[in-house]
Amino acid sequence: MTRNTAFIFSLFLYLFSLNLLAAAKPIPAPPSLKAESYYLVDFESGRVLAEKEPDKHVEPASITKLMTAYLVDKAIADGDIALDEMVTISEKAWRMKGSKMFVEVGKQIAVEDLMKGLIIQSGNDATVALAEHIAGSESAFVGYMNHQAQILGMVNTNFENSTGWPSSKHYSTARDIAILTAAAIRDYPDTYRYYREKEYTFNDIRQFNRNRLLWRDDTVDGVKTGHTEAAGYCLVASAVQSDMRLISVVLGTRSDKSRTSSSQSLLNYGFRFFETHKLYRANEVLKTARLWYGEQEQVTMGIGRDIYITIPRGRYKDLDASMDIESQISAPISQGQELGQVNIKLDDEIIVSENIVATHAVAEGGILSRALDSIKLMFKYE
Repeated sequence: MTRNTAFIFSLFLYLFSLNLLAAAKPIPAPPSLKAESYYLVDFESGRVLAEKEPDKHVEPASITKLMTAYLVDKAIADGDIALDEMVTISEKAWRMKGSKMFVEVGKQIAVEDLMKGLIIQSGNDATVALAEHIAGSESAFVGYMNHQAQILGMVNTNFENSTGWPSSKHYSTARDIAILTAAAIRDYPDTYRYYREKEYTFNDIRQFNRNRLLWRDDTVDGVKTGHTEAAGYCLVASAVQSDMRLISVVLGTRSDKSRTSSSQSLLNYGFRFFETHKLYRANEVLKTARLWYGEQEQVTMGIGRDIYITIPRGRYKDLDASMDIESQISAPISQGQELGQVNIKLDDEIIVSENIVATHAVAEGGILSRALDSIKLMFKYE
């Protein structure tokens, strides 16, 4: 090899290595936070972007109120109560210590006002009043809370009260709290807007939302703080940038300032280094295939739900999609029947794998059409 040839070859290898490095765009490690546990997840795709001890049992403090609010919303949606329905304040609710809405015993307060007191002011009195109104007693309401936790998949959570009042048997995890937060955002968007309100005045008493991120970051629209001596300072937050929503959960920090800055660091990390895309819409037709023995000769296929993907920023063009469809599809076909699979790869790694299903049902054809298809198949595979 001549000197010039060797130089050109070396230059080629150098440039090629630079291209590989540029294509890879390595993601730095998540920020190191002084917290008992934390969790950062994309709302749409469910991809976890950062975590520390996500399944560690910790006391969630007033973050518990997310479940209470969720069940109030569910009762409204089910028609059991209404926003303008009046709630009589019990002595137990009135006597609650800690953060308060400052309701008075025996007074009647609308459900909507109590919900604002629960969410914005984190009022323990408002929380107990709503729990008693729905279930008759707070202890009965706690049974609803634990049942709903199981339905949502919060497998490492146990509630002992509706407020987050300290109890060694009252616990949750960063992962479970993220699951609950996502459910609240998804299922009850009309109520979720309260979580971004910075203040609420009731009975001439003006109180401010304890979530300081609402003042620091315009993209943040919730969610809930918590603090007890046992739990430390906790914050679950959510923010949206360019149609990408992230949920961060930070538990067990030493101060209000720490939980705020830690949550901000997680959100900044997620938005800076990742991006989320909607790849497929639910029931969007992705492929049409030959159907044998049916009253129609073709069946359309798609995916039964919206599919989102969260990837390193700048890598969207590097995604590779492939479909694996059954070689022979025969009627009858039911809507939603699995007929294949779509795989999305990035750097030869499958990052999304989803079933492809029939978008509509197709009944079996008549005797003549089935006989003709049998003959066609005989020659097809001969």
